[in-house]
Amino acid sequence: MELAIGILLLITYFGLIVYAARGGNLMVGFLIMAVIWIALCMAGGQLTWDNAMVNILQGGPESWGATAVNVIFGSWFGRVLVDTGIAAKLIRSVTELGGDNPIIVTILLSIVTGIIFTSTFGAGAVVAIGIIVLPILMSLGVSKVLAVTTYLMSVGSGMYINTVLFSQMQAIFTDMEYGRPYLNWAFPAMAIQLILVGVMIIFNMRPSKKKKRKAWALQVDTGDSKEDKEIPAIALITPIIPTTLSIAFGWLTIPAFIVGALFGLAITGHFTSYSRASRIISSTFYDGVIDVASLLGFLFILPMFNRISGVAAPFFEPILGGILPQSTYGLVVAFIILAPLGLFRGPLTIFGAGAATVGVINAIGSFATPFLFTLMYVPTIAMNLSACPTQSWNLWALNYSKVSVKDFMRTGMIWAWIISAINLILVYINFG
Repeated sequence: MELAIGILLLITYFGLIVYAARGGNLMVGFLIMAVIWIALCMAGGQLTWDNAMVNILQGGPESWGATAVNVIFGSWFGRVLVDTGIAAKLIRSVTELGGDNPIIVTILLSIVTGIIFTSTFGAGAVVAIGIIVLPILMSLGVSKVLAVTTYLMSVGSGMYINTVLFSQMQAIFTDMEYGRPYLNWAFPAMAIQLILVGVMIIFNMRPSKKKKRKAWALQVDTGDSKEDKEIPAIALITPIIPTTLSIAFGWLTIPAFIVGALFGLAITGHFTSYSRASRIISSTFYDGVIDVASLLGFLFILPMFNRISGVAAPFFEPILGGILPQSTYGLVVAFIILAPLGLFRGPLTIFGAGAATVGVINAIGSFATPFLFTLMYVPTIAMNLSACPTQSWNLWALNYSKVSVKDFMRTGMIWAWIISAINLILVYINFG
């Protein structure tokens, strides 16, 4: 009986992988999986209906409430950066700083983009900043496909530090802490991704006969020019305020985002009257929630599946106990080889079938939480968020720039794989 249930669980797991890879709605997919696995676990005697109602169907989404609030405040902060013109001002300043060297300007923009997304989160922020950065890159003579790949991988680099994404992963790894042991790995991981982005830029922008436009000569629309001129230089530190408060002073996420957002609004002159302050706070918060609305739906369903996967763990041991690697070294090697399975919502990304993979791995071995967390984090960021065409903001960038999926993957996938390999080695060094 147990063997039969284990086989059925694996069949549905692979069905989820196929469903996700074909672009299926993940919120619906994980809801169906949770229901099926609840039924199978009840049939196998591992679960009662009362426990399923209280601990999984009700308790799962409720347990994720705190994380949802972190996501919303992070998205609000991103909206503040965009709507006040701070992001546009920062990007314009960096473009001018780069002088007339397209490679230097492109690398500097990549670094700044990564820094912005250490604290900013949400598809809305990626789109709003992308419509500033991408025209600049293409005006420099950067090919469309390289501009898109560079921008998206730079966005991904900041996600290693991003507290909002970290909070989402805590819905699965509840005892993982955003502290020094993690940051000792995360900062080098971010640096490695940015360095490889720089190498990719240099490799693809080798000297040619094509005439490049000088950066200082660009006429790129980054918003209202009058407002841009009125933004003081001190406002440019706004993107790093939440991260600095969290890391250097141990602040919690929401207070850090509130201080960062209020500082950005105040320094750009939006607090000149009560009515103006109320209007801008309300509008940016509203837009921030809209930016992450679909993500919230998915992440309210995900904890249901996370919890039932723990209940189902005993059914996997007889089938997978002798197949999957039992050591940290073996798992790291397997993840390096299979890193592309983080693409197309595959089994190595949390925004795909990865949550199920975590449940399976936990079923056949006892691995430390920091190891499993960072092990799954690497392909989720380097492959899915940075280089997969099924990621919502990546798909927007492809459509916006008229770049084909084939060209995008041909340009970025190998670099994403190299980044994954190096950062997975760092996982083993730090937590293996």
